[in-house]
Amino acid sequence: MRRVATLLIVEDEPETVNLLDMYFQAQGYQVLTATSGEEALSLAREHAPDLIVLDIRLPDIDGFEVFRQLRAHRRTHEIPVIFLTEKRERENRLTGLEMGAHDYIPKPFSLQELRARIQNILQRSRAEPALDGLTGLPGRPLILEYLREQLGRSDWGALLIGLEGLEGFGERYGFVARDDAIRAVGLLLAGLNHENGEAFFLGHMGGGWFIMIGEGHQVHAIIGQAIARLRSALPYFYPLQDVEEHPRQLPRLQVVAAQVQGAEGPFPTPESVIQRLNERRKAFP
Repeated sequence: MRRVATLLIVEDEPETVNLLDMYFQAQGYQVLTATSGEEALSLAREHAPDLIVLDIRLPDIDGFEVFRQLRAHRRTHEIPVIFLTEKRERENRLTGLEMGAHDYIPKPFSLQELRARIQNILQRSRAEPALDGLTGLPGRPLILEYLREQLGRSDWGALLIGLEGLEGFGERYGFVARDDAIRAVGLLLAGLNHENGEAFFLGHMGGGWFIMIGEGHQVHAIIGQAIARLRSALPYFYPLQDVEEHPRQLPRLQVVAAQVQGAEGPFPTPESVIQRLNERRKAFP
């Protein structure tokens, strides 16, 4: 028999905690609850839950700091996290995804949607932890491992590329359509890599963000191709009826990219490479 999955719900609103506790217990999960960041960290380290639903607004330390400490601890650094955010706080959602959270869901939320997202993430993590379940590409742990292998060299480069605006796109068309768009980006980049003789390590950073790592001159040469390939595909992510009838009301998606060359180093850690890439992100509308 498959082991019952354990969820840790971190939320300081008593009514929301009770609702989620009862609902997910009825769905067959074992549920732990915490109403503060420190309590969440203690429970996570003690029980190592299968997934954490983490509110950003907490009475002691915020959800981002909880997430950082989870990732810094050996026992908890691989636990999938879904952030709960206020609907208006788009920057918070982007920050969470950039940090490596598996998903976000805005308040007020549908219990059925939250359940579906939890089920999807648990299925992915059980199937193949090293690969991203949405795209089938190497996920963040393998990306960091591969980058670590490059740090002693100078002739490598990295391209961060993806889509901005997915939060608004998901709000309009739903998380399934958003995931379809992310999957399509992965397929387009994989196709481009294949055309270039599989010269690059291609990984999925999470959300709409992907990374291509290879020889420095090859990375520099492929940037224009990758941007053009994604920009030309953007219209096909929208329902045809909306494109034809309401083209000016479409939630805006735009391609964003950044590159780093190993010769700019030394880089002390793989995370420092990711940070440099995030600092250099530029939109290509």
